[in-house]
Amino acid sequence: MFRNTKAFSGFSVDDTQKAKEFYGELLGLEVEELDMPGLLSLHIAGDSHILIYPKPNHVPATFTVLNFPVKDVEKAVDELAAKGVKFEIYNEPDFKTDEKGIFRGGGPLIAWFKDPAGNILSVIKED
Repeated sequence: MFRNTKAFSGFSVDDTQKAKEFYGELLGLEVEELDMPGLLSLHIAGDSHILIYPKPNHVPATFTVLNFPVKDVEKAVDELAAKGVKFEIYNEPDFKTDEKGIFRGGGPLIAWFKDPAGNILSVIKED
C-alpha cells in the first residue's frame, strides 16, 4: 500500500521563527515556508523533506527526532559549539558522554544537542 509513497517525518516546535533561524542560519539547511502559516519544510539530501509545525502546547521530544550523519563527529561538535550550540552531557552508569558531549561507549560516535524548542538532535558518525 505505501511501498512507493514518499513518506516524510515531522515534529513540532513552539516558535517557527526561531526554528527557521536555527535550522536555516545556524545549521545551514534549506528551510522553506509553506503556504499554511507557520509550517516549515526542511530540505535535506536525497530530495527529502521534514515538516516542522507550530504547536501551542508543544512538549519537546524525549527522543532524537533528527540525526545528522557526518564524517567527523569531533569536528562537527567543535564547529557547532563555536556557534553556541550546547551539547548534552550524559553521566549515567552505562551511558556516559565525554566533556564535549560525545558518546564513545560502543557503536558509532554520536553527540546530542537541542533545537530552540528543546527537541533532541544528533550528529552521528557516517558509515
